[in-house]
Amino acid sequence: MHLGILVSNAQELPPINNYTPVDYNGETQNWAISQSKEGYIYAANNKGLLEFNGANWQLYPTPNETIMRSVKVYKDKIFTGFYMDFGYWQKNEFGSLKYTSIAEKSTIPLLEDEQFWSIIQVEDWILFQSLQRIYLYNLNTKEFKVIKSNTTITKMLKVDDTIYFQQINKGVFKIEKGGAKLLSDDKVFKNGNIVSIFKKGNQLLFLTENKGFYLLDKNKVIPWNIPSKKRILGKTIYSGIQLSNKDFALGTISNGFIYLTSEGDFKYEINQKNGLNNNTILSLFEDVEGNVWLGLDNGIDCVDVSSPLKIYKDIDGDIGTVYASILFNNKLYLGTNQGLFYKEYESQDNFTFIKNTQGQVWCIKEIEGQLFCGHNTGTFIIQDNNKADKISNIQGTWDIKKINKGTLIQGNYKGLHILTKQNNVWKYKNKIEGFDNSSRYFELLDSNMIFVNHEYKGVFKLNVDSSYRKVKTVVKDTTAQKGIHSGIVKYKDEILYANKKGVFKYDEVLNEFKKDTILSALFLEKNYTSGKLIVAKEFNKLWAFTKNGINYSAPGKLSSKPTIKYNFLSENLRKGATGYENISFLKNNKYLIGISKGYIILNEDKNEEIKNFPIKITSIKAYSLNNIQKKLNLKISASLENNINNVEISYATPVYSKFKEVLYQYKLEGQNNIWSNWSRKTNVLFENLKYGDYTFTTRSKIADKLSSKVATYKFSIKKPWYLSNLMFIIYCLSLIVLYYIIHTMYTSYYKKQQEEVLKSKQKEFELTTLENEKQLMRIRNDKLRADIESKNRELASSTMSIIKKNEFLNSIKKELTIAGETASKNVIKIIDNNLNNTDDWQLFKEAFNNADKDFIKKIKLKHTVLTPNDLRLCAYLRLNLSSKEIAPLLNISPRSVEIKRYRLRKKMNLPHETNLTNYILEI
Repeated sequence: MHLGILVSNAQELPPINNYTPVDYNGETQNWAISQSKEGYIYAANNKGLLEFNGANWQLYPTPNETIMRSVKVYKDKIFTGFYMDFGYWQKNEFGSLKYTSIAEKSTIPLLEDEQFWSIIQVEDWILFQSLQRIYLYNLNTKEFKVIKSNTTITKMLKVDDTIYFQQINKGVFKIEKGGAKLLSDDKVFKNGNIVSIFKKGNQLLFLTENKGFYLLDKNKVIPWNIPSKKRILGKTIYSGIQLSNKDFALGTISNGFIYLTSEGDFKYEINQKNGLNNNTILSLFEDVEGNVWLGLDNGIDCVDVSSPLKIYKDIDGDIGTVYASILFNNKLYLGTNQGLFYKEYESQDNFTFIKNTQGQVWCIKEIEGQLFCGHNTGTFIIQDNNKADKISNIQGTWDIKKINKGTLIQGNYKGLHILTKQNNVWKYKNKIEGFDNSSRYFELLDSNMIFVNHEYKGVFKLNVDSSYRKVKTVVKDTTAQKGIHSGIVKYKDEILYANKKGVFKYDEVLNEFKKDTILSALFLEKNYTSGKLIVAKEFNKLWAFTKNGINYSAPGKLSSKPTIKYNFLSENLRKGATGYENISFLKNNKYLIGISKGYIILNEDKNEEIKNFPIKITSIKAYSLNNIQKKLNLKISASLENNINNVEISYATPVYSKFKEVLYQYKLEGQNNIWSNWSRKTNVLFENLKYGDYTFTTRSKIADKLSSKVATYKFSIKKPWYLSNLMFIIYCLSLIVLYYIIHTMYTSYYKKQQEEVLKSKQKEFELTTLENEKQLMRIRNDKLRADIESKNRELASSTMSIIKKNEFLNSIKKELTIAGETASKNVIKIIDNNLNNTDDWQLFKEAFNNADKDFIKKIKLKHTVLTPNDLRLCAYLRLNLSSKEIAPLLNISPRSVEIKRYRLRKKMNLPHETNLTNYILEI
């Protein structure tokens, strides 16, 4: 009797990669798929030929814009068929595909509206099948043959090296010596459609569209009765292939993908509800890695049927995140964030929810033959009838461990608690007083020493009493560095503590944690996600979870040194709850790994080593500053112009398994010789590269395994025109010319400057000389001025002397006149002689000329009629003497002087208003 609710279909399916029309930028339907020797996948899509290199899709539109129906890769050519044409694509030097039409090149006459649905290669022949004909084209001789049909050809198929085809209403034929030969006209083949033909022993096995499998045994057609016959009958099979392991993959119309074993047993069915893009499968193809590609009515899927992983996907969200699991009494139990679930192991039954377990299930443990469930609300025992009986109401039971027979210890949200067995019934006993921290991770070193790890507070060592009622001492271990998601576990009777720095082993003698270098190899600090370690007792394995995968340590087969095994199930792919990682052993070396939406089954027996895988540079583009694009030849080194210095390089590793995550790394020698960080990116753009030589190198890795080789490409960027050799010659010549010009200019400049300095000095000298001359002239003028002043003084003195003398003589004369006549006459005569003495005049004239030498000449030139006496009067007037002062000089009366002045004005023709003295002074 099952108590609970049925939830979720419990199929455990292989990993599936889904590609939608948005991903590959094509249309919905994909009619055929093939693979090249490089590992690239090619699909015939409604819009054209799709190419997938493991990283990027590329669409090559059909040349005549019709639906591409078929594709087949042979050597370096990709043969395709579509409406009214068939031919091949080939990569050019730039890594792009170019199409060549065989039908057009060979002038093959095609039927009206003919489409080519299938392509097969046999030896050097390529066969193209339409609904009316089969065209045989020889790759070497270029000859072609045509096999015609009066009825519709539904399929052309290859078994070993023999080609078979079906004609409606006629049966199955095979091609021999370039012609058609009837193989069987059984009604099964005449009236029904054949989907595929396989080899089973010495017989041919036919897969039909609606009636299942048939064997052709000595011209007799008999049904192949297999266990899955009822499951496939009633479904319309559109495509089918036999895999390399002899199993069968069937594609249906509206019912998805069916996988059968080589003996016809049903294994699983995948449809749109549990993983596919679409339920109608138009084509199937197995690649070199054993993946099965599905060309769908809407999209492309890749099913990794050979994967060691099988996935239970919680599509409807009924199960939730799996925190714990256990196989108990051949039932699989899942503890999740939504409760506890179970189902019969390896059955297709749905999971059943166990009532009263709603909420978080933190652990499921088998102890002394009973199943314990640690729950958010307390602790449960799961009975044989799958009823959950609560034995403890203490909130949040993280984990339960056995102390001894009949005594258990559990870690809860607040401290540690004891369970005991009384009368064969487990009951809650007591809390261990003295410690109230959350005890998610705890381990017993011995009966009295308990280690508790708290992510935020560190590792505590608790010394408890023998009755497990009280903590006697609590010591915080300072040698164990606390850290988020750290964990503690007991492995081989030793306490291990793990954080991002590694795995540390407790040394009882030194009373401290010491790093274990061997176990620390389980994860590197850069790959650290969680320090939670899980012990699988069945094989004594110690599991660890990292960013790159799930790794474990196990005892060595031939030595005591443990070995480290790496699995490629990365954190990004498993998508579990960090810190709540879990893994449990099932049977037959299978393990269950809990994830956020279901679980993953890991089959260690099938966990093959990662084989060598390549990496290829797929395209190289160069861009100029104005974004002009130039594709580069992948086969030879490129030499780019300096303005085309932005280079984008794309690369890929053709690996298609969902859980083989490929990471890429590159370096560009010439710019930086250091490898980049590992990344999922499959292209890199180098901008504004300087001129010089460059070598680009890239490699990839899956888990910790590197690609078999690196891919390299060399290119160079030319110097800018202004740094070319010709320009350097021009620069040198220009420098020489410039040097000559500068030298000439400097010489001329300095010469001119020297001349200017010389002129300046000369001018300065001249100025100095002129200044000196001026100074000398000033001195001379001063001397002359002094002489003039002296002469003027002499003239004035002479004049005054003559005046005084004459005045004196006149006064004597006057006195003598009064005194007597006789004696006076002689004296007066002497005085008159002295008064009229020309020597005085000559002396005055000489002194006057010294003082004003040009005056006499000027006035003579101006007035030629003047007599010497007039000139004498003019000289006295020049000295600005009054008539009274002039009278003694002329020995006449002042009245006579006035008369002389009057006469002089007349001789000079002076106007009446002109002052005579002023006139003479202005001359």
